[in-house]
Amino acid sequence: MAASWVLRRWCSTTVAEAGAAPVSGTRWERLKNSKLGMWFSGMSRDYKEACREIVVGAWERPIKASIYLSLLGGAGTCVYTNPDGASFETTVLDTANQLGLLTPWIRSGTSDGYVQKLAKLRNEGRLRHLSLGMVSLTYFADYNPDASLYEAQCSNLSVPWRELHTRVLDVGFAGRWWILDHKMKDYDVNDEEFKHLPPAMATTVPPGVQGVENNERLHKESWMPLKTEENEEKEKASAAIEEEGGRTTGAT
Repeated sequence: MAASWVLRRWCSTTVAEAGAAPVSGTRWERLKNSKLGMWFSGMSRDYKEACREIVVGAWERPIKASIYLSLLGGAGTCVYTNPDGASFETTVLDTANQLGLLTPWIRSGTSDGYVQKLAKLRNEGRLRHLSLGMVSLTYFADYNPDASLYEAQCSNLSVPWRELHTRVLDVGFAGRWWILDHKMKDYDVNDEEFKHLPPAMATTVPPGVQGVENNERLHKESWMPLKTEENEEKEKASAAIEEEGGRTTGAT
């Protein structure tokens, strides 16, 4: 009722103004002098003044303007590189293939268990993706949305927001899934193989320069033929004959 009264009042006022003072001129001038044209003209002036103030402020305070531009550019980059649900499933499949190339004896238990869990949830259709603009979250639900169960179709039984933090599987930011990348660190090292070793042998120290040179020398020597006593005697005899022949040639 109030909206209709305001509309009738505006129409009656417009008709009264048009009857009292008819506007002459072209159609563009009548549109420009109308209420709608005056409103657009005022809005354009406001935007023009705001842009002018932005340019003047950036010129007077370049450091502050540079910080704001950097923040805006960083936020835009994060939004543009924010990963989606399809990229998460692709990453899970790629990591599963990487682990599949290794035997179970040398796989990392942490990496294998986490990837197997994600693959199982993906096959069951329970993975969910939530985009927050610059950051994405991947969590798991209780049921597949395509299931015909009442619990899966009822919206009142969906995952409550207060339990979302307990269901989060990974965090996507800047084009990467950080938890999955952290779990896949040293995925080809099985720590269970070394748990029975003494502490002195389980702890490794990076070799120094002399240790590296010694290892390289031993590696080169491993490719050389084995030397026996018989071979050494033959080499000495051959060296002696060559030396004697050289002396004879020099004497003649």
